[in-house]
Amino acid sequence: MKQFKEMGITAERKSFVGDKIKLERILNREITVHDFKVEPSKITDKGNGKCLYLQIELKDDKHVVFTSSIYLQDMIGQVPRSDFPFKTTIVKVNDHFEFT
Repeated sequence: MKQFKEMGITAERKSFVGDKIKLERILNREITVHDFKVEPSKITDKGNGKCLYLQIELKDDKHVVFTSSIYLQDMIGQVPRSDFPFKTTIVKVNDHFEFT
């Protein structure tokens, strides 16, 4: 009989590390984005019903950012996985947020 560890099964859920930080606290500041995931949002009255989780680094400290911004979701979805991590700044353009 096989042991579980011999089956090569690993957890698929990503676990991000660091304190949660509000998007407003990192606006117009250079950050490093290490990873992301998009999942159904607990708040369904904003955006597209999805939540973007960002694993970032700001001044050598790891943080997690949550946002329902559809612009950020769309933009980061276009970044090839081979280009992670990357440096960026999140700015507010009119009424939405964008990576620069």
